[in-house]
Amino acid sequence: MVTAAPASTAPTSTALPRLVVAAPASGHGKTTVATGLMAALRRTGLTVSGHKVGPDYIDPGYHALATGRPGRNLDPHLVGEEQVVPLLQHGARLGGAPGSRAADVAVIEGVMGLYDGHIGGDGFASTAHVARLTDSPVVLVVDISHASRSIAAVVLGMASFDPSVRIAGVVLNKAGSVRHSDEVRRALAPLGIPVLGVLQRDDDVTAPSRHLGLVPAAERPEAARSLDHLAGKVAASIDLEAVMRIARSAPPLAGEAWSAQTALECTTVVVDGGGPVAGRARGVDDDEARPLIAIAGGRAFTFRYAETAELLEAAGCSVAPFDPLVDESLPRGTAGIYLGGGFPEVHAGDLAANEPMLRELRAATSAGTPTVAECAGLLYLCRSLDGTPMVGAIDADAAMAPRLTLAYRRSTAVADSVLSTASTEVTGHEFHRTAVTPSAGTDRGSPTVGAAAGSGSAPAWTSSAGAEGFVTGSVHASYLHTHWAGHPALAARFAAHVRRFARAGAEASV
Repeated sequence: MVTAAPASTAPTSTALPRLVVAAPASGHGKTTVATGLMAALRRTGLTVSGHKVGPDYIDPGYHALATGRPGRNLDPHLVGEEQVVPLLQHGARLGGAPGSRAADVAVIEGVMGLYDGHIGGDGFASTAHVARLTDSPVVLVVDISHASRSIAAVVLGMASFDPSVRIAGVVLNKAGSVRHSDEVRRALAPLGIPVLGVLQRDDDVTAPSRHLGLVPAAERPEAARSLDHLAGKVAASIDLEAVMRIARSAPPLAGEAWSAQTALECTTVVVDGGGPVAGRARGVDDDEARPLIAIAGGRAFTFRYAETAELLEAAGCSVAPFDPLVDESLPRGTAGIYLGGGFPEVHAGDLAANEPMLRELRAATSAGTPTVAECAGLLYLCRSLDGTPMVGAIDADAAMAPRLTLAYRRSTAVADSVLSTASTEVTGHEFHRTAVTPSAGTDRGSPTVGAAAGSGSAPAWTSSAGAEGFVTGSVHASYLHTHWAGHPALAARFAAHVRRFARAGAEASV
């Protein structure tokens, strides 16, 4: 049985057992092994914190299912190198919720190949980069289905490419037989890197894919059953005690854990027509009611970072989920709306069928309710999506496109909005296979981006890829995903606009 470290050797307040699960390339089984390890370790009674290198939203959903805690991202591009360790500590030690138990171990799933990062950035934001920033040992997952002795050459190359990255163990995945895996073990033996376990081929533990990657856990009714099967398989096939010894070999982490309150302490925002306002909650009158921000959820809107809601609450707002697929109205008292990412194109028919919600959102945006929409939210606010009627708050139409857009961005705000002031610079990422076409006469030359400038709106952001998105009235909608832990001023400004809108409504009702 795997146990937490004994009390006599209790870690210091800055100690956190941890490891990174990496691979030579995508498709080797990182998500399968990382998620399986999280679930298997949790079965032993350990509290496990799941993390994902990079901007991906889908894998953290599986991590949350495996650990019972929010899955969290560690991305130097989105939040800055200096925030990676504090965010790891925040998720692992605190779980993101007051009173939650500190994790006994953090499992960090990598992205792509171990050394693959920002194109042209010499590995910036790669799994190896995050392993170095967090000083974490690496467990390498290798698909051996099409090789045997050659696997040793791959592992040797990965281990020697960057001596500052410590590969502490290997998991052999998709073995054809015991004879096959034994041949690989013999080839690896001279390297001195232990084989922690072998997973045989098993289609039952392969997550289904979609045009943007894996299918979110929320859209897989069988996900919990599959995860239970995976946890059992990992527990039977991988030496969990050896895994924990590797995790405990990680040195203590320096510095304090990230907190939404601290992030907002030095943040001030200027809402149009007013003076500077403190970004964090104590800058709000304690007697003032906390205005409510409705956050889209359900199967169509599964993409958002856990820190988003934490920052909005720290900025003096309350948050409540709503499901555009089934709910016919926004939560009572809604004073702000956040529409994150997801797969509205998969659920377009059901979204369109919920006409009461379409009318509710159309009326709310028309009334000036501060609204932020990212990617899926942008598509939902358009007039139509692949010819299916949507909200119509934005004078544009969306459709599936032949090419995938997947890129990090450095973007600049074009105009003042409920989210940012003009010239604000942010880092973000785009991840979609759709195109948005503004109304005739308003296109800026690209069918995939643009803004209805002729109808009182401006682009939301501009980058090396061009202008994209829409700022119109109280709506900020774009393809760009941003991580507000890296840009807390965005959360502070949005919350300030929501508070102002709520106060105006309260005064009007007097």
